[in-house]
Amino acid sequence: MIVTSIPWDQIILGQADAASAVVESASQVRIDSVWDFVKKGGPMMIPIVACSLVALAVTAERLISLRRGQIIPPNFLAGLKKAFGPSGSDKRKALAYCQSDKSPVADILAAGIKRLDEPVERLEKHIQDAGERVVVKLRKYLRILSVIASISPLLGLLGTMFGMITAFQTVAVSGEALGKTELLAKGIYEAMITTAAGLLVCIPVIICFNFISARIDRLVLEMDQMTVEFVEEFGAPNGVGQVSDSRAVSGDSSVPVGAAAAAS
Repeated sequence: MIVTSIPWDQIILGQADAASAVVESASQVRIDSVWDFVKKGGPMMIPIVACSLVALAVTAERLISLRRGQIIPPNFLAGLKKAFGPSGSDKRKALAYCQSDKSPVADILAAGIKRLDEPVERLEKHIQDAGERVVVKLRKYLRILSVIASISPLLGLLGTMFGMITAFQTVAVSGEALGKTELLAKGIYEAMITTAAGLLVCIPVIICFNFISARIDRLVLEMDQMTVEFVEEFGAPNGVGQVSDSRAVSGDSSVPVGAAAAAS
């Protein structure tokens, strides 16, 4: 029986090489920063990051623009009643008050002041048209958030598919990859990053979209109530008939302004 002795220094050297290979492999897949996360995701991370930046800009702009003080200034209706004068007939001063304010609710009521001499039905129609234009402005850019929430997961999935194709192609054409599952696992690991990135963009955007939509609905409902009060106080004496309920401002007795605005 022949016993072959292996020098201990070679065994130790081989173990050191294996350990260094493990450390190197771990360093290749470890994510140390956001930039490292983006680089490992591949080219599809570029449109995903762009979508996230656009969504952030739109969300910040809408949150700033939809502050209640800018849409419905404090004590606006009280100031408008004061501008009408004790007799409630000073239309010119009231219209100048609305035009100087330049808020969305002022634009709606200014459209009504110009038609105060017309029947209530026509007055309500003009106010409704002005309200629809205002709601379109309030919902500006929201479609962008909706599109980003829809396409960002798809971009992530597309990036994952490209990464999987590349990973399997690398294993297929490399003779050294036979039996080395770590090569395939590394490719799949990097490919899945884009799916995670797409979801990381999509989920906050959906939350922001619904939060902003809810704020717009609350503002529209409050403007609806102010408009009803305005029509009941200043429109009915100059028109035909009385304002029946809070649906009168919409021009349709079956659809309140808030619901009509939300639908538009």
